[in-house]
Amino acid sequence: MTHARTVTRHNARQAARAASGKPTGLVITADDFGLDTAVNDAVEQAHTHGVLNATSLMVSAPAAKDAVARARRLPRLAVGLHLVLADGKATLPPPKIPDLVGPDGRFGDHMARDGVRFFLLTRVRRQLAAEIRAQFEAFAATGLELDHVNAHKHFHVHPTILSLLMSIGREFGMQAVRLPAEPGMAWWLAPWVGLMRARLDHAGLVHNDHIFGISETGAMDESALLKALSRLPGGVTEIYSHPATRRGLTPAMSGYRHTDELAALTSPRVRDAIGGLGLVPGGFSSLT
Repeated sequence: MTHARTVTRHNARQAARAASGKPTGLVITADDFGLDTAVNDAVEQAHTHGVLNATSLMVSAPAAKDAVARARRLPRLAVGLHLVLADGKATLPPPKIPDLVGPDGRFGDHMARDGVRFFLLTRVRRQLAAEIRAQFEAFAATGLELDHVNAHKHFHVHPTILSLLMSIGREFGMQAVRLPAEPGMAWWLAPWVGLMRARLDHAGLVHNDHIFGISETGAMDESALLKALSRLPGGVTEIYSHPATRRGLTPAMSGYRHTDELAALTSPRVRDAIGGLGLVPGGFSSLT
């Protein structure tokens, strides 16, 4: 079958799914797997005793090795790559990507400024491509099956990052990408997400139709999770959160209610609500 025919069939399925008016799929994900053992503990608990079925791995985070070891003994947990290109540690050493990180090897959090540099500066794009490739290589080295790809703080909505993610990711078997399309999203973000959706469809890459968790980042407690489940749009929805067994993991997360999010993912009320929908949650691989 030609690529064009595969893409056409994929797009037809996606369009029919989204236009059905009924929820047809659900992916419940935890971000920042590998950031801290408190995150890894929560992911394991939420998967083993709750409704979590997928997580996104930071390959160069401090507790990444521990996360990989846990994933290997949890074969039903779908694991994707959580690309870190802001507010986190890079995979390559600073001398190889001096325009991206400081001497400590960490990305800053000036995403608007960095986004402009990605557009305009060739040398910065080359370094960006090298870092993205290094993170895909690090994930491949774990031996885990690549369920999906997304980026820390949804930075992959940036067209340059998305282009590199799509071209490099294909070499590593990438088939699914998170689409940060939350109902009621900010007006200025909608055109970028629309462009992203079109590019993913054109490439025949699987993606969710909608997402919940952006506007409630750090506060996806039981109430927020039940509210999201009560108003699932037609098609496939991803609900993501940041569970952990303690708070205060990083300065940027000082206000995150990690333990409340873990409680939500293990809540019997949430489990019953999902059961009442007649949906069987799974990873992105279940959508291919």
